[in-house]
Amino acid sequence: MRYNQLGNTGLFVSEICLGTMTFGEATQGTIWGNIADVDQKAADEIVQRSLEAGVNFIDTADVYSVGESERLLGQSLKNLGVPRKDVVIATKVYGVMGDKPNDRGASRGHIMDSVEASLKRLQTDHIDLYQIHATDPVTPIDETLRALDDLVSRGLVRYVGVSNWQAWRIAKALGVSERKDYARFETVQAYYSIAGRDLERDIVPLMQEEKLGLMVWSPLAGGLLSGKYGPGAPGNGEGRRANFDFPPVDKDRAWACVAVMREVAEKHGVSVATVALAYILAKPFVTTVIIGAKRVEQLDQNLAAVKLKLDADDMKKLDEVSALAPEYPGWMLPRQAAGRRPADFEPKA
Repeated sequence: MRYNQLGNTGLFVSEICLGTMTFGEATQGTIWGNIADVDQKAADEIVQRSLEAGVNFIDTADVYSVGESERLLGQSLKNLGVPRKDVVIATKVYGVMGDKPNDRGASRGHIMDSVEASLKRLQTDHIDLYQIHATDPVTPIDETLRALDDLVSRGLVRYVGVSNWQAWRIAKALGVSERKDYARFETVQAYYSIAGRDLERDIVPLMQEEKLGLMVWSPLAGGLLSGKYGPGAPGNGEGRRANFDFPPVDKDRAWACVAVMREVAEKHGVSVATVALAYILAKPFVTTVIIGAKRVEQLDQNLAAVKLKLDADDMKKLDEVSALAPEYPGWMLPRQAAGRRPADFEPKA
């Protein structure tokens, strides 16, 4: 297991982050009925196996099973006797947590109410990474950032991050934080997979310029890239993706990627899912990949990705099959940048 610097901080986190969206009761008729089905016993086993493999980073959110994921995670760490300093806990705020108008969003009120509730469920006195889960079209960015800065000043939160924001909005927030001397966002949690590389257009260059850490969610595109779906799939495609078609993916593009991944998987004697995860882990701008599981066996398959080292030929094939189509102004940048570096002025031998 490798450990990477979290954003521009001195904190190091494992390249695999345990995601706990599966923790909780499978309540039918809700989104969690398609995702969550892990009780306390299973949660303890999954957390223990992750820690044994070297994982020190665990991600959750208050909205996952409406608080149950946080509660189960907090109890697992207590049941296992895990020293608080040995685990980095990340959670998120924004989602609907009640039927009142202020039980959602990134307002100061909702953030202040939510952090106290999350701390109680997690059975801890601080949250290592507190993330705004989504874009709030109503609350001013300044209000959100001031609230987060107050939490850092009070010691309830150590670092702050953001999830599912546009590049321009992240850039604006960083500017506000610098101007007002607020705690700045250190991480971006975003969807990224071999079949969905849109992040590379604008958000990745922003993160590299500003030294932000990238936490990847759904690297298997909701299981679509697990090898259980599409042409040549050995099984019947059962699983979460069969009932919950998210995140949206161009299926033709995905199947082309899976076909190449099958070749690479056979070459290395691993699963298609392991190749999909190893591909994302090989990207230099990725800090950590969030993996979720309902069973220890599934977790072990995902953890195996840290041992798979794709060679240059593997990466070339995978990069080519998943390459993004040219998009303006991206296709103009290399053309107009030509000749602007000192090396371009040197005479050719």
